Amino acid sequence: MSNIIANQLDLFGAEEQSELFDEDAPTVYYHGDPDRVHARLHRLIAEARGAETLPWDQDSTRLYRKIVPQMVLWLPEEEAAQLRFEFEAELERMKAA
Repeated sequence: MSNIIANQLDLFGAEEQSELFDEDAPTVYYHGDPDRVHARLHRLIAEARGAETLPWDQDSTRLYRKIVPQMVLWLPEEEAAQLRFEFEAELERMKAA
């Protein structure tokens, strides 16, 4: 009976994967691939430039307004500022239409 309980206590193999639960392990953050971020931002801006009114539904527009400022953080500062400016300028242009 105690053998069954011992097996149940380690149901997920925690003893074998103790490094997964190491509180002293360094935190690893994901960094976006600048090439993919760059390409995605250029596609969004091109889509906006090609439209007279917002080409996205309200939820998508809200999402893009939220994630574009985060996406540009993975790019060099000068390029990030330029792409953020271009995206916001297109949103304002379409809003005024």
